[in-house]
Amino acid sequence: MSGQPKLAYLISQYPAVSHTFILREIVELRRLGFTIRPASINAPDRPAAQLTAAEQQEAEHTWYVKRQGIRGAMTALLASLFSQPKGLARGLAAALRLGGLDLRKTLMNLAYFIEAAMLGRWMRREGLRHLHVHFATPAAMVGLLVKTIFNLGFSFTVHGPDEFYDAPGYRLAEKLAAADFVICISHYARSQIMKLSPVAQWGKYEICRLGVDPDRFAPRPTRPANAAFELLCVGRLTPAKGQAILLDALALLIASGFKVRLTFVGNGPDRSALEAQTERLALSDSVEFAGAVNQDSILDYYARADAFVLPSFAEGLPVVLMEAMAMELPCVTTHITGVPELIKNGLNGYLAAPSDVDGLAAAIGYLIDHPVQSRQIALAGRAKVLADYTLSTSVERLAAVFAKRLP
Repeated sequence: MSGQPKLAYLISQYPAVSHTFILREIVELRRLGFTIRPASINAPDRPAAQLTAAEQQEAEHTWYVKRQGIRGAMTALLASLFSQPKGLARGLAAALRLGGLDLRKTLMNLAYFIEAAMLGRWMRREGLRHLHVHFATPAAMVGLLVKTIFNLGFSFTVHGPDEFYDAPGYRLAEKLAAADFVICISHYARSQIMKLSPVAQWGKYEICRLGVDPDRFAPRPTRPANAAFELLCVGRLTPAKGQAILLDALALLIASGFKVRLTFVGNGPDRSALEAQTERLALSDSVEFAGAVNQDSILDYYARADAFVLPSFAEGLPVVLMEAMAMELPCVTTHITGVPELIKNGLNGYLAAPSDVDGLAAAIGYLIDHPVQSRQIALAGRAKVLADYTLSTSVERLAAVFAKRLP
């Protein structure tokens, strides 16, 4: 496809294990003829030697804001002062106004203002007229200030739910008002930003689901009967993911006579607490902490599992659920946010109430005791992904929005 838009993508950290879906989105947009230039506030989350080949290639073509250092910041500010002094003044005034009376937030906004000057100058040099940001977090504040200073296009993808829980702190209403359009990954996400904005703005909120490649995440080989039923949980180890609830549920299952094992894939601030809980519950022989795993290796973990469990308290719409469903893993997760748009309880997965240890254990126990129904759930899960959450279809929808909305 020729004549497609050329735009910058801003991510807080890129590449990153938790942002692999953004890399896939960018690659797919390029396949459709778009010119996408990624920029990242921070360096990748791992040394270059630990990145996958695809991540290494992306890192080589990504412009890193903080790597420009103090010299880059001063050069950008001075150049902007001469080339668009009124825009720079508008940006400074916006940064101070959005900081309010909170000194810490004001200082942070001044840092975002400097980063915006650096990023906008880079975009001007590269001939990029539009900036798209993933997540409505601080990177979106940088995007807002880029638009204010340089009068460039600005849009972002809203995932939730953190921004919704502290909308005033994230200045979400102001970001929504400034954006030319907003991509929402679910109806739930769209509903939350509708709640924060006047009806007149609702027309610029577009739903574009995330998706996975069903050829890459293909049905796993049939597993022989094993001594233990293997559970897999993939995600950062944080309180919001509810992994402590899963350990409690695992203890209940084992106490009830089930032979079951659990593997956590991911790292995070809760790891030491979860390891201590594992020891306290005498689960050390039944739980593995695999740490963070690259996309090149994650397929092996899915292939070894009998079921996928995600007991989260807060999520946007997890791509890991789509990956597991595409590989015909029966999934147990929680009835929160946008998850019911993907999983219908008892049809293509099971939903427990968040924090419900007994309910989570019962759902897992049902899968173990009913292999025929478990297989039906797994088949229906892949069918749902194929129907509504494939990467190619999702990105084609996003591409259509960009083609329509961008000059």
